Amino acid sequence: MNIVKISKVILSVTVAAAVAFSAEVIKVGATPEPHASILNLVKEDLAKAGYELKVVEFTDYVTPNEALESGELDANYFQHLPYLESFNKEKGTHLVNAGGIHVEPFALYPSKDSKKKVKSLKDLKKGGTIAIPNDPTNEGRALLLLQSAGLIKLDPKAGITATPIDIVDNPKKLKFKELEAASLPRILQDVDAAAINGNYAIPAGLNASTHGLFVENASSPYVNVVAVKAGNEKSAKIQALVNALKSEKVKNWIKGKYPKGEVVPVF
Repeated sequence: MNIVKISKVILSVTVAAAVAFSAEVIKVGATPEPHASILNLVKEDLAKAGYELKVVEFTDYVTPNEALESGELDANYFQHLPYLESFNKEKGTHLVNAGGIHVEPFALYPSKDSKKKVKSLKDLKKGGTIAIPNDPTNEGRALLLLQSAGLIKLDPKAGITATPIDIVDNPKKLKFKELEAASLPRILQDVDAAAINGNYAIPAGLNASTHGLFVENASSPYVNVVAVKAGNEKSAKIQALVNALKSEKVKNWIKGKYPKGEVVPVF
């Protein structure tokens, strides 16, 4: 190798090292599917813009918000807007929406116990048990879903934070088991049905359009957002993150990965 070629190699390595060294880190918390997968998709795009994206995976809804509030994370991407607003109100946190990315249609899934023979809404027996998330907004979302399905009727004043005590009509005398959202796919064997969030249904092999007894309308207000600490939403690195997530690359990937509408881009 001659001197010119050696010099070019050294220069190339030096430039690459300098870029790597100067890259600003964006640390983002996410639940595995689809959020972490979508984030990992844009790592190279952000690297070209001078940012190193580090994705930290969580399996619950509380810890990533606490980590964001404390400054351990620059952003998180796992929750819908009503949950974010409810969390702020309940915990006194200061988290804001930096950009809406997608909707995961919520669905009511039948029991995995073949003896229960629940193949449609009409198969839900009188006195049957339905599992629902126990956090305020997702519980309300589940009950609104059941109301849309014609299974119950809620007090109109309850809104998106409805709980079982707000049920004013329950013709099938359904019982409700309130559990942590992440655990719901695992207990489908033990109940007649469960209302499950998309980011927990997908890893469990559940498809809303194929397996759901009743699916939330795609015009749902429960848009999954990139959340940040108030005051950081306009920072250059957060804007770069949101722009990368709102790219045609991401939109096409979502449509290809989830052709049955399990995840729907909103940009």
